[in-house]
Amino acid sequence: MAVEIPPLVKPSRLRSRGGLFGECLAEFLGVLVIISFGCGAVAMTVAALPGSGRTAGPTTFFLGAGDWLLIAWGWALAVTFGVYVAGGVSGAHLNPAVTLAFAVRRGFPWLKVVPYMASQVAGAFAGAALVYAVYHDAINTFDRAMTGPKTNGHTLATFSIFGTFPAPYFQGSTWGPLVDQIVGTAFLVMFVVAIVDLRNTAVKANLGPLVIGFAVAAIGMSYGANAGYAINPARDFGPRLFTWLAGWQDLALPGTLAGAFSDYFWIPIVGPLVGGVIGVVVYDLFIGDVLHVRSQLGELPESGRTRPEGGPPEEE
Repeated sequence: MAVEIPPLVKPSRLRSRGGLFGECLAEFLGVLVIISFGCGAVAMTVAALPGSGRTAGPTTFFLGAGDWLLIAWGWALAVTFGVYVAGGVSGAHLNPAVTLAFAVRRGFPWLKVVPYMASQVAGAFAGAALVYAVYHDAINTFDRAMTGPKTNGHTLATFSIFGTFPAPYFQGSTWGPLVDQIVGTAFLVMFVVAIVDLRNTAVKANLGPLVIGFAVAAIGMSYGANAGYAINPARDFGPRLFTWLAGWQDLALPGTLAGAFSDYFWIPIVGPLVGGVIGVVVYDLFIGDVLHVRSQLGELPESGRTRPEGGPPEEE
């Protein structure tokens, strides 16, 4: 905005927000936005639309790919606006996997890693609490109408609004979901570093957050069904911690459903942290190092064209 906006807090009290504390506040709010709209989209699909009479029955959802697209685009837009909210202050990591990857390969200060991650988890917890405050009537109505296994009156379906779990075809195995989370997050971080890399075809005109949202949509539509594509430890653990406190008990922590999966909570934490580092390393190995060498040599050949080293330029 062109007009000067006066601060809400007295200037004498603002100095502490100019550094790490302010960055942590931005990370908190950015992740809160992501969870509020991402989990909100799942709440719409699972509980609110069926309960409002807009589907074939009070427990009818996921009749086709359209429901999954609602969720995929909901998370994509959630990430987009989360990045727009926080980007100018903290760089909008909004994901411990991104924070760790940037510390490993992008010079992000290690001193800031734990505060950033703690702020991200806290923002995710608060976002989940907000979604529950808005949708608890729909959630409770759905759980009462649903038949089948319940944990303290809650179902796996309503837990899926907040946390992730593996598909039944993994038969309780750890390796399938873990590999899924590593691969999905590796792609996410690879896309993020490519989008913001000014040496590459970086996105211009402040459209980076939108394209990052497209990346999240692509991952959700390509890899989402295996394990709910958490691809972000804070996105899963913050809401998981909230749902544990709110009554989902073992479904949330340690992440156990008898006969289906057990002690699942660590997979959406470890998998993304490993995958994020792999993603940035792979990008640098295949792309970043090439861009670095070209910048050192002062040569920027036209993409897709080659000529013998030391030879004459191609004739036009």
